[in-house]
Amino acid sequence: MSLIVAARFQTFDEASLAAQRLFSEGYTEDDIHTFYVSIAGEHGHFPLGGDRLADPDSKGGHFGAVAGAALLGLVFALLGGLIASRLSSSIFITIAAAGVGAYIGALVGALRVIGRKKRAQVAAGEPVKTHPPVRQAGVMLALHVDAAREGQARQILRAAGGTDIERANGRWQDGKWQDFDPLEPPRRVEAPSTAN
Repeated sequence: MSLIVAARFQTFDEASLAAQRLFSEGYTEDDIHTFYVSIAGEHGHFPLGGDRLADPDSKGGHFGAVAGAALLGLVFALLGGLIASRLSSSIFITIAAAGVGAYIGALVGALRVIGRKKRAQVAAGEPVKTHPPVRQAGVMLALHVDAAREGQARQILRAAGGTDIERANGRWQDGKWQDFDPLEPPRRVEAPSTAN
């Protein structure tokens, strides 16, 4: 594993200027890897797109949707049947009422189940678990560095306008950070920037 220091820049031009400063300090092209990190959700890890198979907060929502659709679908079907029998109408009213009930029930059931765990935590006064920090989009300049020059590298990146400076151990091969994962939360060594 190699020691890697990385910083986020707004444009490739800013990252190029930082690379020029690093070259003047003796770093080589094999030590610098510049690439773009897309916004969260657009990394395309799945054939239909997206970064995750499902939203972590949606766990159990499909059970609530099925239960709600079944329950309200039945209630609306019974009401529709009652109305249809009173009006001597066709079965269409019963079917339409069941469909409307199933639709509303699926929505209400899913929403009720999805938020249940967080609502219970808030009601009990427990801290609510939040998602890990998301890596911001932008141009990433990664630098393969030895431990003795890490502080200098961070200072150069910061002075060149780099933000969200982080430190990582990764596989550096052929002048690139080979095992970079945009879904992995950044391991910042400095306070996160407020700029996007």
